[in-house]
Amino acid sequence: MTARRRIGVVTTGRSDYGLLRPVIAALLAEPSVSVQIFATGMHLSKRFGHTIGEIRRDGHGRRLITVPALLPGDDPRSVATSLGRTTIRFAAALEQHRPDILVVLGDRFETLGAAAATLPFDIALAHIHGGEVTEGAMDESIRHALTKLSHLHFVSAEPYAARVRQLGEEPWRVMVSGAPALDALDGFTPTPAKVLSAQLGVPIDRGTVLLTYHPETLRGAATLADLDALLTALDEVGAPVLITAPNADPRRDGVARRLSQFAAAPNRVMVANLGQQNYFSIMRHLGAMVGNSSSGLIEAPSFRLPVVNVGDRQRGRLRPANVIDVAPDTRAIAKAVRRALSPTFRASLAGLRNPLKKGRAGVRIARRLAQVRLGPPLLRKRFADIEDPRG
Repeated sequence: MTARRRIGVVTTGRSDYGLLRPVIAALLAEPSVSVQIFATGMHLSKRFGHTIGEIRRDGHGRRLITVPALLPGDDPRSVATSLGRTTIRFAAALEQHRPDILVVLGDRFETLGAAAATLPFDIALAHIHGGEVTEGAMDESIRHALTKLSHLHFVSAEPYAARVRQLGEEPWRVMVSGAPALDALDGFTPTPAKVLSAQLGVPIDRGTVLLTYHPETLRGAATLADLDALLTALDEVGAPVLITAPNADPRRDGVARRLSQFAAAPNRVMVANLGQQNYFSIMRHLGAMVGNSSSGLIEAPSFRLPVVNVGDRQRGRLRPANVIDVAPDTRAIAKAVRRALSPTFRASLAGLRNPLKKGRAGVRIARRLAQVRLGPPLLRKRFADIEDPRG
């Protein structure tokens, strides 16, 4: 009997686990595949909602491998040390569990640590969501570094595939899979707004704003001033606000404190982890999303949800018509939020199609992972030079 191919999937927190769910489900449906889930980073921290429980509730306890590495601090040294610890701890985990292919997603620093550990083990690396650009964050460098470490690339749109090829990756390694998170929307039934409102303690309707703000890491200390401008603008608008907690990044704690203070007022609440069902339901019911989350450009277009994108953290991604870009200026943000909440702008999004949705992205990725030939043809990378058309 032929041994099943071992495919490991790395997840660092709520920000990538929801995106990976359809991929994991599709891999489990492949009879020739054995799935390992490597959970690290924010999943194992109480500060970030201890979301390891969500993986267990999905029935993955027996295939779950925990790799604790994240330090509590948010200063540059702590983040860099956490990255190094992740590599060290993944070295031990990979030696013990020996996946044939390790799947990583996105641009988290923990992901880079896990990916680096694969090199001495000759483990093939598969990267999801490469080729994208986020000029305002250190994630930009991490994402492209992951591209060069990886042997297979699953990108969400053709412009991103072109960037991966531009980085010297051979075309046969690159697949335009679409964004796997959007697979979960097929047949999705939202939780009723009244149920969510009773559960969360704020109105869940077209007058409420979803605030998701992460540190703009390349802005340094100025990211807190940018956040203050955003919070002042929301004060002026006066709409109820549902706030999600920021990810683990440099200066994360300062952002979290500001958001927590802002949430102390009536008709505001801050939640560490909403879960995918509630998060998607909220995007269906609410009036607008405000902040700088990639979710505003990846998932929100599928709900035709107006998004006010503040600052440069997401600069460079594809811009669907639901996105209003604005500088971190109080007056400009307030004006943009009022526009986003207006019935006129909402009506203008009728018929909007999400450019990242191809359908069955998870299945497309899983089949490629199950069928690709392992060994030297996959592991030996050739830099594919692109000839200059100017000669």
